[in-house]
Amino acid sequence: MTISILGCGWYGMALAKSLIAKGVAVNGSTTSPGKLAMLKAEGIMPFIIDLSADNTGFSPEFFNCDVLIIAIPPKSRSGEGGEYVPKLKRVIDAIHHYAVKKVILISSTGVYSEQNTELDEFADPMPNTPSGKILYDAEELFRNQTGLKTTIIRFGGLVGPGRDPGRFFAGKKDIPNGLAPVNMIHQDDCVGLTLAVINKDAFGYTLNACTPHHPPKFAFYTQAAARYGLEQPEFLAELKEWKIISGVTTSKVLGYDFRIKNWFDWLA
Repeated sequence: MTISILGCGWYGMALAKSLIAKGVAVNGSTTSPGKLAMLKAEGIMPFIIDLSADNTGFSPEFFNCDVLIIAIPPKSRSGEGGEYVPKLKRVIDAIHHYAVKKVILISSTGVYSEQNTELDEFADPMPNTPSGKILYDAEELFRNQTGLKTTIIRFGGLVGPGRDPGRFFAGKKDIPNGLAPVNMIHQDDCVGLTLAVINKDAFGYTLNACTPHHPPKFAFYTQAAARYGLEQPEFLAELKEWKIISGVTTSKVLGYDFRIKNWFDWLA
């Protein structure tokens, strides 16, 4: 089996290492020539993949794969969000040209607006932020493709190596909505869920991916700060808009056993 990972960043690199450890051949992409040697050193077959509008073609070898995993962020905060869907359209053109049949698109629970309820994969996301709308448009782009089996994985807030939740709010005061539940996932479970999709050949689904434990923000982030000896954040004891993301389809289709089951146990 050969897996191609479009975007070897925080998640893509961790996934690649796990696949290689299992004897799977991995193609990995970067936009930076300076990262080619690093990818190769990890056992990844490295490629430069440029999705900008003026690029005229892609490497056929990269798209010669059993599964293509698309793990490139929209970068909405840096003002590049408007280019995300056009970039993915160019990826889809390559997918059809090179006859890729199975795709995993990494999305985010940011597609869901705060609806003051529990939301599973059957709920209308009703995105109401620019980034949420971009993510949803990207998902729809792939859902509407014929002859292509795509599973969309919506990750919650990401924690793990290099993403220490204790630093998110350390030392800040009067942080609003302190009683709102968190929707988070550890890198280990991001990778584990992806491997489960591949191993079970579970394509054609939309899957929510959050640890099924949703403590209030104040409790989660104050304990996270304490774990690393950081200055305690101070939250307002209020519940405004909120959401709890559940993975009904994820549980039914994958039967996945989360490695992180309780955030307080992990933080301890």
